[in-house]
Amino acid sequence: MAEDHMRYDILAQEALRGVVRKVLAEVSRTGLPGDHHFFISFATRAPGVRLSEELLKQYDKEMTIVLQNQYWDLKVTEAAFEVGLSFNSQPEMLHIPFSAIKGFFDPSVQFGLQFDPATAPDDRDAEEKAADARTEAADGEPASGEASGEKVVSLDAFRKKP
Repeated sequence: MAEDHMRYDILAQEALRGVVRKVLAEVSRTGLPGDHHFFISFATRAPGVRLSEELLKQYDKEMTIVLQNQYWDLKVTEAAFEVGLSFNSQPEMLHIPFSAIKGFFDPSVQFGLQFDPATAPDDRDAEEKAADARTEAADGEPASGEASGEKVVSLDAFRKKP
């Protein structure tokens, strides 16, 4: 079999993540229609996921949330969504990149999608990427600590001295 240089697996996963993004964006504007509600599973240690240390201790690898009756402040961006939920009567704000989602299920219509977070693109917020770029420029090294093969050159050596 020929090698898949097009990476159809990744393209299909990205397109299906777009379905989740579009559905959540619509719900953030208009609310949940009819009996629709969602079970969303995600990798808690994926890049960009933000949740309290308490929840992270309890859900070390994966967590499933339900968006049905009691959620608030659902905000959707191109790369992630944020939602308020209550856990043991404690309000929490969760920030979940679409790249961290492992599953999306709407039991009212028996619709579900499964994802492999390993095939997801790096969907960190532009803010985080800009901060990494500033750190790289300041340090002269990639912020991730991995060599990128690119060099940062200081122009000070080429400036005229007073």
